[in-house]
Amino acid sequence: QVQLVESGGGLVQAGGSLRLSCTVSGTSSTLGTMSWFRQAPGKERELVASIASDGTTNLATSVKGRFTISRDNGKNTAYLQMKSLKSEDTGVYDCKVIIWPRAYWGQGTQVTVSS
Repeated sequence: QVQLVESGGGLVQAGGSLRLSCTVSGTSSTLGTMSWFRQAPGKERELVASIASDGTTNLATSVKGRFTISRDNGKNTAYLQMKSLKSEDTGVYDCKVIIWPRAYWGQGTQVTVSS
């Protein structure tokens, strides 16, 4: 059974940094694209960043220059390094992985940025 475990969320002051991790277990299949989404209170979920199996990355315009996504295929883990955090980065961050042909989601981790 595929499971995604996310960690690294928490409370941080504006301007601070956090690193989120998403580790996939329960599969020996090659992981496809891994993505981070977030949902702020009262807003729709949005794609923050994604990284393909070949390392190609995509970042939302609002986080470019501040966030970096990376992955360690040997550890089945994706990371989201977040710097210069702003109050508008607050939300539940959720990891998604494609293991063809299905998509799997984690439970989400809360990130709260205090101004």
